[in-house]
Amino acid sequence: MTRPLSHIRVLDLTRVLAGPWAAQNLADLGAEVIKIERPGTGDDTRTWGPPWLKDKDGKETRESAYFLSVNRGKKSLTVDISKPDGQALIRKLAAHCDVLLENYKVGDLQRYGLGYDDLAKINPGLIYCSVTGFGQDGPYANRPGYDFVFQGMGGLMSITGERDELPGGGPQKVGIAVTDVLTGMYASLAVTSALTYRQISGIGQYIDMALFDSIVAFNANQMLNFWVSGNIPKRWGNAHVNITPYEVFASADGFIILAVGNDSQFASFCNEAGRPELATDARFKTNPERLKHRDVLIPIVKSIILERPSKQWIRDLEAANVPCGAINNMQEVFEDLHVQHRNMRVDIPHPLSGTVPSVASPMKFSATPVTYDRPPPLLGQHTDEILRGLLGLDGEEIGRLRSAKII
Repeated sequence: MTRPLSHIRVLDLTRVLAGPWAAQNLADLGAEVIKIERPGTGDDTRTWGPPWLKDKDGKETRESAYFLSVNRGKKSLTVDISKPDGQALIRKLAAHCDVLLENYKVGDLQRYGLGYDDLAKINPGLIYCSVTGFGQDGPYANRPGYDFVFQGMGGLMSITGERDELPGGGPQKVGIAVTDVLTGMYASLAVTSALTYRQISGIGQYIDMALFDSIVAFNANQMLNFWVSGNIPKRWGNAHVNITPYEVFASADGFIILAVGNDSQFASFCNEAGRPELATDARFKTNPERLKHRDVLIPIVKSIILERPSKQWIRDLEAANVPCGAINNMQEVFEDLHVQHRNMRVDIPHPLSGTVPSVASPMKFSATPVTYDRPPPLLGQHTDEILRGLLGLDGEEIGRLRSAKII
């Protein structure tokens, strides 16, 4: 089936998360993605286990869940790019590719003759996207960078976590490597935009993606609040700075999210809670007044929510058109009927385990749907296929490269 990028070939020199996330997006859209990995070891995340995928007999393989989560749809080719013969292979491959993704340290690939200026001479239409911590220039360009650091430096942790004055207050990171995922999303958007421009102009180009830039951009609405008001945003835990009641509340058997966004929803909540007088109380009738009297209102709401179990509250509040929700663990997410209806889990055939589970792409196309016909590759699984089929190397040359540990 033709997909949006079925005509595109990507040379993927990335590892870990941000770059592989971008490459997986492109693979989901139909691109042929050739993942370059170190002979013998491969992508760093292949060793980031347990947990490990189990084979058909229930025994653990050396395929980590982390690697499996961001590498579906790709082909694996092992090449040692530190050696001249390996560098020559990358140059030959780049001549046949539309896109190159890499996340080496600033200047590393230039030392091997694999920088953008080098490869653009071979392939002027090449879209070359570099993903680094701090970008290609600036005072921090040569620093190593990790998601945790960027969440702090970029301001996200200053607004994430419980309020300083409450128990457990203080800065808190998000539970996933959000900076890496964001950068991967921005990178895949940038690549597809550059491909569209190339279609119009015939010109390839270089894309400089920085994790630090991405997390700073992510905070845009909070930055605008600061620039417009002059007030530095702070942590509010699960509460909302501009709306109340809008936070997590303990129920009789767990927790729920109550997200009252306007006065009519507050009135509906009060009626459903059996406390209609709260909606006409001058202190709570409008959102500005509720915010002013937050310290009075929230303890009242807490006592109300404790009266019923979570599922009952969610059922009753949904019937009353009051926004609310459960706090699901990862098992409960995929037990949710709506998640199941949206087909957010797919099981892809895998040579070791029979099938491997994968979280589906959220992109739903009417004419060119995402298909899941290629699992995350085994290390070097497609080396011979690519060298023979794409580069036309014969068995003798492939054997020589393998003996020299180039592949």
